[in-house]
Amino acid sequence: MNSSSAPSRSSVDRVVAITGAGTGIGRATAHAFAAEGATVLVIGRRPGPLEETAAGHDRIVPLVADITGPGEPERIVRTAQETYGRLDVLVNNAAVVRSAALDVVTTEIIEPQIATNLVAPLLLSQAALPLLEASGGVIVNISTSIGQRGWPGGSVYAATKVAMELFTRTWAVELAPRGIRVVAVAPGAIGTPIGKHQGLTPEQLAALREWQLAHTPMRRRGTPAEVARSITYLASPDASFITGAVLPVDGGAVVA
Repeated sequence: MNSSSAPSRSSVDRVVAITGAGTGIGRATAHAFAAEGATVLVIGRRPGPLEETAAGHDRIVPLVADITGPGEPERIVRTAQETYGRLDVLVNNAAVVRSAALDVVTTEIIEPQIATNLVAPLLLSQAALPLLEASGGVIVNISTSIGQRGWPGGSVYAATKVAMELFTRTWAVELAPRGIRVVAVAPGAIGTPIGKHQGLTPEQLAALREWQLAHTPMRRRGTPAEVARSITYLASPDASFITGAVLPVDGGAVVA
């Protein structure tokens, strides 16, 4: 076994739960943790993508769940406890995007984003606290670098992600005495299916990508694997004195 494939001691035997793990950043993060030797519980609403994430990875276990459903946060945590007896890392990655400008936004657009991007990770993190305290665990919230700038048409999504950063800072202070670290990663333009999930046409996707590149100094989109490496680092003992931090992974978009 070469050094690049050897499990990291920091992750061996840890149990990690990742929401929204059927595609994109969630899938890449599951693969990164599994490669380090962690057992990874991948959570999402659709069994097919979760099975694709787990394919060929003995350490990745799918769990079909709608994190916005009544009692689902508790069921997810109970599954980790009954199956593995512990939980070391919770990655709050699941999110939905529904674009609309202020003059046309509706409750049908607003409510799913708040439920998925804000309320569900709060309730899941709350349910996980006993296990995370027992393990000296880590909560990793996924925000977005666009929350630091104006995003015409994306105000609701960006607002939920800015709130996740406030959660990160606040929970870090609240939970430090209990031995739990809380950090966040704020991706910029990343090559994921999120645009397709919004139902954008090919023309709209092309326009979005052009806009993203114009606002990214490195003039390229990042990869899910690049975000995943930041997540695994912040969740590792190597980052043991980091809490309350929000790390942009955005090719310089925040500072441009």
